[in-house]
Amino acid sequence: LKDQFDNLDKHTQWGIDFLEKYAKFVKERIEIEQNYAKQLRNLVKKYCPKRSPKDEEPRFTSCIAFFNILNELNDYAGQREVVAEEMGHRVYGELMRYSHDLKTERKMHLQEGRKAQQYLDMCWKQMDNSKKKFERECREAEKAQQSYERLDNDTNATKADVEKAKQQLNLRTHMADENKNEYAAQLQNFNGEQHKHYYIVIPQIYKQLQEMDERRTIKLSECYKGFADSERKVIPIISKCLEGMILAAKSVDEHRDSQLVIDCFKSGFEPPGDFPFEDYSQNIYRTISDGTISTPKQEGMRIDTKTTVSKAKGKLWLFGKKPKPQSPPLTPTSLYTSSTPNGSQYPIFSIEPVHYCMSDIKTGKPRIPSFRSLKRGYFCLQGPALEDFSHLPPEQRRKKLQQRIDELNRELQKETDQKDALIKMKDVYEKNPQMGDPSSLQPKLTETMSNMDRLRMEIHKNEAWLSEVEGKVAARSDRRHSSDINHLVTQGRESPEGSYTDDANQEVRGPPQQHTHPNEFDDEFEDDDPLPAIGHCKAIYPFDGHNEGTLAMKEGEILYIIEEDKGDGWTRARRHNGEEGYVPTSYIDVTLEKNSKGA
Repeated sequence: LKDQFDNLDKHTQWGIDFLEKYAKFVKERIEIEQNYAKQLRNLVKKYCPKRSPKDEEPRFTSCIAFFNILNELNDYAGQREVVAEEMGHRVYGELMRYSHDLKTERKMHLQEGRKAQQYLDMCWKQMDNSKKKFERECREAEKAQQSYERLDNDTNATKADVEKAKQQLNLRTHMADENKNEYAAQLQNFNGEQHKHYYIVIPQIYKQLQEMDERRTIKLSECYKGFADSERKVIPIISKCLEGMILAAKSVDEHRDSQLVIDCFKSGFEPPGDFPFEDYSQNIYRTISDGTISTPKQEGMRIDTKTTVSKAKGKLWLFGKKPKPQSPPLTPTSLYTSSTPNGSQYPIFSIEPVHYCMSDIKTGKPRIPSFRSLKRGYFCLQGPALEDFSHLPPEQRRKKLQQRIDELNRELQKETDQKDALIKMKDVYEKNPQMGDPSSLQPKLTETMSNMDRLRMEIHKNEAWLSEVEGKVAARSDRRHSSDINHLVTQGRESPEGSYTDDANQEVRGPPQQHTHPNEFDDEFEDDDPLPAIGHCKAIYPFDGHNEGTLAMKEGEILYIIEEDKGDGWTRARRHNGEEGYVPTSYIDVTLEKNSKGA
């Protein structure tokens, strides 16, 4: 390669171009990773639930699993950002710095090679000039010798001409000898420089270029490895994210979801009773009986007119009864009894009762239970909402009242804290008048006290409604219907609120049932009680908890949740031994209990 300087120049330039080409590839890969992570985060943000204080959506296990998958996907996007950052720092940045240094070093080596070549060329020119001068002087000396010999042999030439030619010959011969010596010296010098150039200078320059190219190759190898290591470092965390997604998928419980739907839409109403049998064939049997065997009418077997239609009038409907036109009452003479050949007796009706029953069916309320109770579970907000939620079924009404009481208690606690803060500030102002006027806090304190009184009244009123609803639900669960042989007697009717009242016109023939009501609901709390647990969580990653107010935890540890994340990324938790503190929300897998009263 001693004579391949230009080819080496091209090769080293190709190596630098290839290095920059790989750096460009890494840069585009980094942009792809950054865009991928950004799109994943936007996707998670798009499908994440927008939580609000009044969010009443049931926490189905399938929904919770999907939200956990979104959280794991968000962490996965963060790992893609880590990959992009690592590639940019370890690979792309290093390649760009090394490419700049490589260009500088290559330029320096090439300049040294060109200088050595230029010096060798200069030595060759000096040697060539001395050679040409020596050759010219030799020709001149030969001419002078020929001129001298010609004059010396010429008999006509004078002695002066011969002497002059001899002097000229001596001069040219001397100059030829001097040029010969100079040429020999230049030739020896050129040969030495040429040997030094091809055996010392150029090999050293080529060796430096070779080492530079080998370092470039090694740097590429290191960058290839760093490129792969950037991806391999995040594989354990990505695997945990994928495992979290699999655990979220396994946590889906169809039975629990079904129970949540049942609890959400349970109305608390009882199913309607059985339809009574209304025999319209009595006239046929009576005619046959009158034509064959005459049976005396038994007054004792007459059926009370009120009892006959009590099922039609006092039917237990889902949402109470609406007034209907009154039909003419049945007369005692319209009811008869007849006997069958085996001796059994049964009531028979005349045409008038049949006509009455038909008109009652046409004008009365349909006895087929509707699906309004199911629809109200979804569309209860479409109708006029009453303050005590009396338009809702009992179970839904109880839940709404309980939610309102919880909200009022939270508001009352806020007002209480504000009152305490104002009182403390007022005491500070009284002790240090230069800090402020104590009287300026009196309007705000009065307003806070007024708000507390109003909230207490609201809580008392809603608790009274809640006690009423719970009493009615308990009474309904203990109520037992009694009926006679022909299912013609009912015990009560349903009020529009879903409660049962006794109807004076529908008297039950038998001892009345006694209903026991549960005690009043007592919802008093002590101020010193610890905060109730609203769910539990499992630590996904370990946390040291060195800062004050934080709680250290190990991976896989189970904790109670006593306060949700307020948007700052921290969740308040409690151990089984009662130790409390804040833990990072992204380090735990949270499971909240709906309407939890505490651990």
